[in-house]
Amino acid sequence: MKVAVVGATGLVGTKMLQILEERNFPVTKLFPVASERSVGKTVKFRGKRYKIISLDAAVGKKPDIAIFSAGGSVSKEWAPRFADRGTVVIDNSSAWRMDPDKKLVVPEVNASVLTKKDKIIANPNCSTIQMVVALKPLHDRYKINRIVVSTYQSVTGTGIKAVNQLMNERKGKSGDRAYPYQIDLNLLPHIDVFTENGYTKEEMKMVNETKKIMGDDHIRVTATTVRVPVIGGHSESVNVEFAHDFDLAEVRSLLEKAPGVVVIDNPAEAQYPMPLMAHDKDEVFVGRLRRDETQPNTLNMWVVSDNLRKGAATNAVQIAEYLLSSGILKQKQKKAVELA
Repeated sequence: MKVAVVGATGLVGTKMLQILEERNFPVTKLFPVASERSVGKTVKFRGKRYKIISLDAAVGKKPDIAIFSAGGSVSKEWAPRFADRGTVVIDNSSAWRMDPDKKLVVPEVNASVLTKKDKIIANPNCSTIQMVVALKPLHDRYKINRIVVSTYQSVTGTGIKAVNQLMNERKGKSGDRAYPYQIDLNLLPHIDVFTENGYTKEEMKMVNETKKIMGDDHIRVTATTVRVPVIGGHSESVNVEFAHDFDLAEVRSLLEKAPGVVVIDNPAEAQYPMPLMAHDKDEVFVGRLRRDETQPNTLNMWVVSDNLRKGAATNAVQIAEYLLSSGILKQKQKKAVELA
């Protein structure tokens, strides 16, 4: 497989290269791609250094797969150019997520919607991914009516500039700022820009993407997304109302059997998911399972996952793996790995 990673020098792009290597994805030729100012620099993959090339050069290489993490405007312009050359694009930006002609995919939830006709596939928002992985088995069993979610999102979701701001503030140093306010010893109820209805774009992503991924427009979702001074993963408090009543023991069993989910729920021993626990792992961790005692058929749960991995890079690589395992995308030939 010839694979291009677009945005290879960013936090998510770097993680994509790492995960392609960790999961032994069958890369025979790698094309790391970044902005013009990075062309000619190198990135490391499988113990070797590879030169970064431009988007135009990468299109000409006709990769089998191009995994994008370079922002919406880049994706809007360049994803169709790759697709026109026969490349399957897996895009991590918000550019294509709500396009009715593009699939929005979390492999544990809805990989089966993919077909050979899909040349641009959207990777969902990080906070949406971890929530729907945890909710899918419960929706299948009890049918979700309504979700109320509050998120506690790592600064890594903003990028390296935000990480640097947090660390500089912690050390009492000045530097570039990603946020309008201090983030250390603080939190910001403001992720992405505010929209006309008073919600942020991040909040509306969770509302709209959840319905599309679950394939159910009747699910009502309301969200409050918050940036917290954490590195390692996003956390979510999820209150979910079902159409049918549930048994907590069955809920726990369904989650324990669900692909990609790890249940850590032992209040007596103070065992519950935390960002430190999720850091550098691909699973979605679920705990604090308890009945909402204020209304029927309603569950409270706590969901944590590494936003750079399952929330972005791992999910994209899993989509690529599914394309191969399902036969949607075929390897042209089997041969010894040859990186170029």
